[in-house]
Amino acid sequence: MAIVRKLVVEVVDARNLLPKDGYGTSSPYAILDFHGQRRKTRTAVRDLNPTWHETLDFNAGKTSEVFGDMLEIDVFHDKNVGPTTRNNFLGRVKLNSRQFVKKGEEALIYYPLEKKSFFTWIQGEIGLKIYFSDEIVPPPPPAEEVKPEPTPPAAVEPSPPSSESAAPPPASDPPAAEPKNNEAASPAPPADSGEKPNEEPPPAPPAPAAEAVAPPPKEINPAPGNEKQADSDQVMMSSVSTVPAEVKVNSISGPQPISRVSSVSSFSPSDQSDRSSIERSSFDLVEKMHYLFVRVVKARHLPTAGSPVVEVAVSGRHVTSKPARKTAFFDWDQTFAFSRDSPDSSTILEVSVSDRPSGQGFLGGICFDVGEIPLRDPPDSPLAPQWYRLEGGGAHRGDLMLATWIGTQADESFPDAWKTDDVGNPNSRSKVYQSPKLWYLRSTIIEAQDISMKMPFRESCFQVKTQLGFQVQKTKPVLTATGSPSWNEDLMFVAAEPFTEHSLVIYLMENRPPKEQVILGVATVPLASIERRVDDRNVASRWFTLEDPKEDKRVYKGRVHLRLCFDGGYHVMDEGAHVCSDYRPTARQLWKPPVGTVELGIIGCKNLLPMKTINGGKGSTDAYAVAKYGDKWVRTRAVSDSLNPRWNEQYTWRVYDPSTVLTVGVFDSWEVFESDGSHKPDFRIGKVRIRISTLTTGKVYKSVFPLILLSQTGLKKMGEIELAVRFARATPTLDFLHVYSQPLLPMMHHLKPLGMVQQEALRAVAVKTVAAHLSRSEPPLRREVVAHMLDADSHAFSMRKVRANWMRIINVISTVIDVFKWADDTRSWRNPTATILAHALLATLVWVPDLIVPTLALYAFAIGAWNYRLRPRTPLPHFDTKMSLAESVDRDELDEEFDSMPCAGPNETVRARYDKLRVLGARVQAVLGDFATQGERMQALVTWRDPRATGIFVGLCLVVAFVLYLVPSKMVSVALGFYYLRHPIFRDRMPSPALNFFRRLPSLSDRMM
Repeated sequence: MAIVRKLVVEVVDARNLLPKDGYGTSSPYAILDFHGQRRKTRTAVRDLNPTWHETLDFNAGKTSEVFGDMLEIDVFHDKNVGPTTRNNFLGRVKLNSRQFVKKGEEALIYYPLEKKSFFTWIQGEIGLKIYFSDEIVPPPPPAEEVKPEPTPPAAVEPSPPSSESAAPPPASDPPAAEPKNNEAASPAPPADSGEKPNEEPPPAPPAPAAEAVAPPPKEINPAPGNEKQADSDQVMMSSVSTVPAEVKVNSISGPQPISRVSSVSSFSPSDQSDRSSIERSSFDLVEKMHYLFVRVVKARHLPTAGSPVVEVAVSGRHVTSKPARKTAFFDWDQTFAFSRDSPDSSTILEVSVSDRPSGQGFLGGICFDVGEIPLRDPPDSPLAPQWYRLEGGGAHRGDLMLATWIGTQADESFPDAWKTDDVGNPNSRSKVYQSPKLWYLRSTIIEAQDISMKMPFRESCFQVKTQLGFQVQKTKPVLTATGSPSWNEDLMFVAAEPFTEHSLVIYLMENRPPKEQVILGVATVPLASIERRVDDRNVASRWFTLEDPKEDKRVYKGRVHLRLCFDGGYHVMDEGAHVCSDYRPTARQLWKPPVGTVELGIIGCKNLLPMKTINGGKGSTDAYAVAKYGDKWVRTRAVSDSLNPRWNEQYTWRVYDPSTVLTVGVFDSWEVFESDGSHKPDFRIGKVRIRISTLTTGKVYKSVFPLILLSQTGLKKMGEIELAVRFARATPTLDFLHVYSQPLLPMMHHLKPLGMVQQEALRAVAVKTVAAHLSRSEPPLRREVVAHMLDADSHAFSMRKVRANWMRIINVISTVIDVFKWADDTRSWRNPTATILAHALLATLVWVPDLIVPTLALYAFAIGAWNYRLRPRTPLPHFDTKMSLAESVDRDELDEEFDSMPCAGPNETVRARYDKLRVLGARVQAVLGDFATQGERMQALVTWRDPRATGIFVGLCLVVAFVLYLVPSKMVSVALGFYYLRHPIFRDRMPSPALNFFRRLPSLSDRMM
């Protein structure tokens, strides 16, 4: 059975359309166009807010080179309703197929109608649900394939209508095979349409309920041996009409490229545009590493009944394959990659077959001259394996099928091949992982009814507990005597798709004295039944029956009123806001096109410190790198026992926002030593962050970053990593710059913002969910690796970070301090020329105030242009140990920073930390008291706490008001400016009377106990 992809569009309604019929209303209908297929809705007569609720489907295959991947919806006013003489345009919507999702993920979205031209006046929006649906087309009846008459002329003549509709009659017998296939795929059309199949059918008369519906696609009956070509053919309508249209057979779903290796196997078909096929990178950012590839496929005619193995020896390396699978042949299908960069590379390749367990021993072998092995570099086609006769041993007529070539790490066989630098560990191969699709599940607990109370007519305390996997949240306790408590609380959860937890469990509990909680009823809600939304519209609430959890039978214990929905308009934060790599919302329909791509070349590390000891005390490191950007994770292969590993792997990500961060981490693997059953976490070596907005378009940044690790023992340099990064812009310059004016977070974060505490709690849940998902992959990406890459412990308290942030604040306000210092130097006449110029500038700005804003803008431009010379010259910014105060941190502060929660230290250590925190708290308390005192003195100016001071202030304000009424404000401003800039010989060194007056004002500090 063939599977046909269809694009289903549910045209729900439209709102606030323009009146176009001359009577203050319109009669709209919509025309949808996709891949050259056109559909039309019915006409809503005289309705500016029409409701259609029509479902239209389109045949969707591969990308059309003629029509593209755009779905266009045009809304018109029907000229047959009203006095208008033409179909007036009401608006259009153009959508790219990258925004479409699979069935089950669709949501109602209102798209604003766009103009056709600059001078068109358009308003309103249209509500659509768009999704892909896969339909299984049953095969045609076998009776159609039977041809009882063997004579070729007799087989062609009896069916003239069918041959006319499919193709012109063949002139000879050999070319008749293809028309027969088409003839079997397309049924005979009616007689009236079969006479003129090439003429365009006349347009149908307009009617309110007229709808163009395409016939279902028909599967082509393939000829024997041609199933692949037949599966890729689709039947597509050439025109849309009520009259049967001409049917054309197009190859619109041809062979698809090999999908990229990933840890998620249940991706949506509609996600293929984002999760693209294998991106055959040119590997131009990394160094080429040459390998000798040996692919052992199978053997035949071996004199053994066991499971022989293949042994490959070259350059002092001796590798044994896995035992053969016994089918019609002895199958291995295994590839080996030997490094050719070592100086001791041998010129002889030896391949032998043996079966020592069964006692046969050596069965035969082959020798190759490495100098004669061909060189292959993608995109060359793979080298075809050949049969080679085994020589020596007991296999006199045995043959071995294999292929040998010299290639690079860009070869498609490299990721799954046995390699000399990973000693064949299957878990050390490079892999690409995909984060799960995270949703915010909003559970609104409204009320409960029909609760059987233990003591009627007395108040009882009820509470609802909601559980999704390991996430548990409770509402506030509510007292009621009627058995119908009400809460109206929102509880937020994080759900990962594909859903590992399939239901949301609701518990209704009663709090009984003294501290007893009794479960009165349980309701289970399947996650698949919960509605999805992408905006802030209210979803319909539902009642759910509560059942007794202790009874085997279903016993009614009341009902609970809930409003449940998946909020797809949020971005589920799993990283820190300052180092986030993606801000897209969960709902794919809201994604904007990418603005570019970033390529990362992970070249290698140098001078790594040994992480473990093997073979009696020898230091060793099995390093691998992990890179994370957006929802795509990559992991390089683990290079075994090397302090200078070389990976030379290159990866590509799509960039949707330049204000994002690419993170690369290096870890030491313990997977090789887990064969004995011991489990140790992978030790982190270092991490690098690269902000995309700091990269120049098209420039290759090749830098060496120090791997710095801060631990309880202090700051330590673990080695260096060499990376190459390049950012390529994919949009026009103006569109790219327009991104900087857009909100960073999606719309729902501004319409219904989440609190900081709630968002941090949800982020911790998201990190656990992503770590659990990736740890179930093969090979797994360990939990400690994911937690370190996502900065799961960044919210922990650190005295070092407190002092570092304080220094950052001082650095920020240093500019303001410099301005005040310059003003003080100017008024002190330390530079008389500058002071005289300041007088002139003050007079100019006061008398011509229109120059103030342009002068400030010009001054800011001058500062920016001057600082352009001082811009950072470093290739890429990296962790600043001096700014982080990591070089001079105290050992006790490090112990406190890396201590677990709750504290696991001895009592003396905890008491010392508490005393230190009290000292810090006393300083903060004094600063807060000073701020409060100054504010209360400002309030005391008019609150008559000190009658004399308030009287002086009020009287002075009256005098100032009369003076400003009589004297022009410009003269007053110039006079005050000149008074402030007066020469020091006219000043008193004591504080000014105004400052003295302010300091004497009362505050409430004397009332503090």
